Amino acid sequence: MERKKKTKVAVGLSGGVDSSVAAALLKEEGHEVVGIAMEIFDGSVALKEAQGHACYGPEEKEDMDMAASVCRRLGIPFHIIDLKAEYQEHVINYFRSEYLLGRTPNPCIVCNQRLKFGFLLEKARQTGINFELFATGHYARIVKSGDRFLLRKSIDLSKDQTYFLYTLTPGQLSSTLFPIGVYHKKKIREIAVSLGLETALRPESQDFIVGGNYAALFASDETREGDIVDIDGNILGKHAGIVHYTVGQRRGLGISSPQPLYVNKIDAQKNRVVVSKKEALFADGLIATDLNLLAVERLDRPCQVKAKIRLGHKEVDATVSSYEDNKAKVVFNKPQLSVSPGQSVVLYTDDMVLGGGIIERAI
Repeated sequence: MERKKKTKVAVGLSGGVDSSVAAALLKEEGHEVVGIAMEIFDGSVALKEAQGHACYGPEEKEDMDMAASVCRRLGIPFHIIDLKAEYQEHVINYFRSEYLLGRTPNPCIVCNQRLKFGFLLEKARQTGINFELFATGHYARIVKSGDRFLLRKSIDLSKDQTYFLYTLTPGQLSSTLFPIGVYHKKKIREIAVSLGLETALRPESQDFIVGGNYAALFASDETREGDIVDIDGNILGKHAGIVHYTVGQRRGLGISSPQPLYVNKIDAQKNRVVVSKKEALFADGLIATDLNLLAVERLDRPCQVKAKIRLGHKEVDATVSSYEDNKAKVVFNKPQLSVSPGQSVVLYTDDMVLGGGIIERAI
């Protein structure tokens, strides 16, 4: 959303091209811009170097150096905010506890909610950094309708990141800018090249932890062996620890069967991985908790929506209605595969985020 008034804007920098160009665009518009970055890696987890780039890992110093270089090029101040303790408590510990409960969490959503739009801004202000608005390099848009600020998809639908942002409140949206949401990725790289930014050709982060090695976050006694069973309780083999499995997984089960088997459920209490044929993975709907509504105050009546049950899932037609306190019931027009407790369901009307919540269970 374009805001004509020139003001003080803090830009969350990651060392990547998107946040770099966001800062450049805001400065070009005449705003007083300052770059701020989260320092989150404390070295407590032994991570091996791997191909690709990640948010959490020893490459963080390179990211900070890159962000500092961008700020020097743009002629704006740059500050690193130490959030190592907060990241451990609110992202890593959350991720660990959810997996140990047999759920499949999305750490990026929690990081945005608690860290990027929470502690980062609080600590930045505590250190004396003054700003009125906060901007990031997310592919999303904010529009004002009456007195309400709404979250809409990016122009570049292939890069849209609204799935990660549904937890923002109307108040947060009113003080947030997404400068690159009206551009396609190709154009963002072209802008970066034209400005001589070192981030212009940097690869994107592929995961939240380098190499995608989630097992490194768990102690050896937390990844103990257990039984792999079918839905009738028959033992089919052994698993290497429930943290290695997620609902819908087919590969790496280490069991033989005349028909393909998939992870149907993680039974953390009994330390079992329950598998089934594919048809048993379909669900008619789900119950979501921790509901956050952006486009409406409440769910007064059933509403037709498009539901996205994980990042890589295509949105599907569904009906959402209120269900108990701060929960919602989502019923799909057609049964959907691998509804995973712990993941988020985000609800859309056209290109606008109605709201979303954490999947509690499939129905």
